Amino acid sequence: MIGHQSEGRQYVALRDVISDKAKEMWSRIRNPQYHTHQNVEEFWALKNINLEIKEGERLGIIGRNGAGKTTLLKVLSRITEPNAGRAVVRGRVASLLEVGTGFHPELTGRENIFLNGSILGMSRQEIKRKFDEIIAFAEVENFLDTPVKRYSSGMYVRLAFAVAAHIEPEVLVVDEVLAVGDAEFQKKAMGKMESVSKQGRTILFVSHNMSSISTLCDRAILLENGSIKEDGDASEVIKHYLDTRSSNNSNFVWQDLDKAPGNDIMRLHSARIVSSSGKIISNIDIKDDLKIEINYWNLKDGTKMWVGVHVFNTMDVHVFGSSNLHSNSIIPDELWNSPQPKGLYRTECTIPGRLLNEGVYFINIAIGNNVLNVIAHEERVLEFNIVDTISQFQKAGKAHGGIIRPQLGWKTEAIN
Repeated sequence: MIGHQSEGRQYVALRDVISDKAKEMWSRIRNPQYHTHQNVEEFWALKNINLEIKEGERLGIIGRNGAGKTTLLKVLSRITEPNAGRAVVRGRVASLLEVGTGFHPELTGRENIFLNGSILGMSRQEIKRKFDEIIAFAEVENFLDTPVKRYSSGMYVRLAFAVAAHIEPEVLVVDEVLAVGDAEFQKKAMGKMESVSKQGRTILFVSHNMSSISTLCDRAILLENGSIKEDGDASEVIKHYLDTRSSNNSNFVWQDLDKAPGNDIMRLHSARIVSSSGKIISNIDIKDDLKIEINYWNLKDGTKMWVGVHVFNTMDVHVFGSSNLHSNSIIPDELWNSPQPKGLYRTECTIPGRLLNEGVYFINIAIGNNVLNVIAHEERVLEFNIVDTISQFQKAGKAHGGIIRPQLGWKTEAIN
């Protein structure tokens, strides 16, 4: 159940809670049929889930934040007991759902390997036999006798994943926690999970990185509001999910200022993609520049404003990010020393031609009033399509690999 405060009671003191409970108890004594009329809403994190995962399957679980992905993993890992229905799991389960799950902060890395391994069902002899392999994978040998409370989040994840992956479970359950690690570790972890899957073991993998899901999983389910929206081939489910998130828009306007993303300092007004001539476009020739225009309100005199964009491809791979703090024409010190008066402002940035490869891209927009303060961050506000009209690959009906395709300088000469 989700509770909601009544209007007019923005703040409830302890004396109010005690008083309300006393009144409720007195009402129940006087009238056994009394029912409280609390402002609550029934909420099911998961509902009507009917799922069978076969031995050796690699299942990707995708969906928006709050769709129920982590809750499903917790139920299958026997961490959370379902209110209705049942979950039957055959075989030993190793779960990595949160950073440092099963670790005691006061114990050293060495001690936590034995503790966590025991929790996951390993015998002491089995842990000893795998100990060196776990340490080599986690790359924490220099901090083995250091309390894990002094570990960085990346070190935590490396050690926790190393233990979970080396107990040879029948079922390996991994949440988005791997995103904490660096790129090299993520690559190593993906390789380990592929190795585990080739041994006939089952993998359940939650991630917002569609490229990782596509690479590792042969099947995927799409969760929406706690229910399975789609179940099938991973590539097809991913495509459907990304299509439903697409803006299909190269010109977006927030009509109501009060409801526009932001606060009483700054709010977004509109965003659009235009050609070098100023025409709104959604299909851009690969050799042409495109311009992103972002309009926003400054609602408070003296605000020091910045605007940023992040570009993603259809697999949710982050292609690049930039802001006017990175501009060659603006020195950050000048930006901060030149606070702006109230009004409507426009910030533009240009993506040069012959940079992005052909395909569909999405733009996230962020605004803020200092380097560390993001006032609003909106995902997939704009969408555009890069069209290849010049490549010999395109004429031959073949794809040119890569996310970016910059025009580089090449030179060939005889050296005899």
